[in-house]
Amino acid sequence: QVQLVESGGGLVQAGGSLRLACAASGRTFSTYAMGWFRQAPGKEREFVAYISPRGGITNYADSVKGRFTISRDNAKNTVYLQMNSLKPEDTANYYCASRRGAVTTNRHEYDYWGQGTQVTVSS
Repeated sequence: QVQLVESGGGLVQAGGSLRLACAASGRTFSTYAMGWFRQAPGKEREFVAYISPRGGITNYADSVKGRFTISRDNAKNTVYLQMNSLKPEDTANYYCASRRGAVTTNRHEYDYWGQGTQVTVSS
């Protein structure tokens, strides 16, 4: 069982930055692929970014490419999402998720989820 706890959300003006963190329990964090997803009110949960277990492979949704950066520190059991040049349309609840095996953009293939952290971007 893996427990994930997100932090770092908040209210920020358009153009600003936030850094989300997701702390994982357990001793096998370095064997898990990690993903960030987001869900706005009335919308489906959508892929934002993923990172492979050792950090060598990353991928981003087109809507955040060039503005967001995913990274991980396996010594700290933590994955991060640096969000720059934030836009009002980035407003959502952000979730981290983990899975054994290969990275994927498909949210249904992730095994464990955090409770989410709210990001609100004002115009």
